[in-house]
Amino acid sequence: MHLVTAHGPARRAPVAVTGLGMVTPAGVGTEAAWAGLTAGLSTAAVDPALHGLPVAFSCQVPGLDAAGLLGHRLARRLDRFTIFALLAAREAVTDAGLSPSSWDGARIGVVMGVGTGSIQGWQSEFDRLAVQLPERVSPLALTRSVPNMAAAEIALDLGAQGPNLVVSAACASGTSAIGLARDWLLSGSCDVVLAGGSESARLRMTAACFAQMRALSRRADSPETASRPFDRDRDGFVLGEGAAVLVLERMEDARARRAHPQALLAGYGASCDAHHVTAPQPDGHVAARALRAALADAGLDPEDIDHVNAHGTATPQGDAAEHNALHQVFRRPPPVTAVKGTIGHAIGGAGAIEAACTVLTLRHQLIPPTANLDTLDPTLDLDVVAKAPRPLRMGAAISNSFGFGGQNAVLAFTATP
Repeated sequence: MHLVTAHGPARRAPVAVTGLGMVTPAGVGTEAAWAGLTAGLSTAAVDPALHGLPVAFSCQVPGLDAAGLLGHRLARRLDRFTIFALLAAREAVTDAGLSPSSWDGARIGVVMGVGTGSIQGWQSEFDRLAVQLPERVSPLALTRSVPNMAAAEIALDLGAQGPNLVVSAACASGTSAIGLARDWLLSGSCDVVLAGGSESARLRMTAACFAQMRALSRRADSPETASRPFDRDRDGFVLGEGAAVLVLERMEDARARRAHPQALLAGYGASCDAHHVTAPQPDGHVAARALRAALADAGLDPEDIDHVNAHGTATPQGDAAEHNALHQVFRRPPPVTAVKGTIGHAIGGAGAIEAACTVLTLRHQLIPPTANLDTLDPTLDLDVVAKAPRPLRMGAAISNSFGFGGQNAVLAFTATP
């Protein structure tokens, strides 16, 4: 992986995004997800799985028939985050016009971002231990929940025998995974990489922990208006879930098989605040360093960027720090959107979903609106797209992800000619 220096990395070649797969609360499948994101309506609702908790609402992937899509046997052994990853990967590969039956599996890499893995099925296993019944603990409990299974199950399903791992960088996991995938391609380690992120954050323990940290919105009387990125009255994020996978290839390989890139991944930058275990550095100085590194890696100037897909969690501190970072890089930040207003926060999957959205934004030359932005925070000097999607001629865009531990990751995409 290239290092971020005071001057940023040297420019390197872009890689082609030749396929997308998405599983989101806005819709299952890329077409449905894009329609939901451009509608700009919140998907948050009361969540029966969280009943009795201080915050009992979330953004949920709708109507997912895992058994029907994957078969009962496979669906039974997978946790929700892995189901999402597998479905997104299958769609992305099909979208790219690739077939596992004809590729050289040894040259296919998989890298996924996962924030925590899953504790979806652990409560019942802990209950069995508590009553001294260890012999009744499921032999599938461990393999269902460990984070690396998001990548491993994709490899098992598609015969991808190249490098295979999971990146865990909190809310920057999916973005970091996509950046690493580009490194693999440019180093010659792989010919194709399936890269993205996946998470189901709407679990009882996850929800209880975030509520105790005061990170979640408390608008229980109006869940659909709870996630309010950059709004004056924002009070925290809404838990979400989902996955996205991008198929990445070197440009010359994509051209050789006559694939049509949907966008180019031109740059990646990363940094760490080294400031606080959960809070971002208020002035955004180190996050701005990741932004500059992504631009330098892509050979772009700030003036070349036409759009920002913001991390935009709707926390008071987080949105303010991102605003400060943008103003350190751009004389006047370009139009911004924050899709967490629509789909909530999928933690390890968020950056990948937002990267896929950025690709679609460039492809369609249309910026999705930020849901629930009624009154822009007067301390935030940003042009935030709201109420309706905005057509705009765009040549380049960036996607930001910032996470606990001060993790900062930024991707720079350019439109295809």
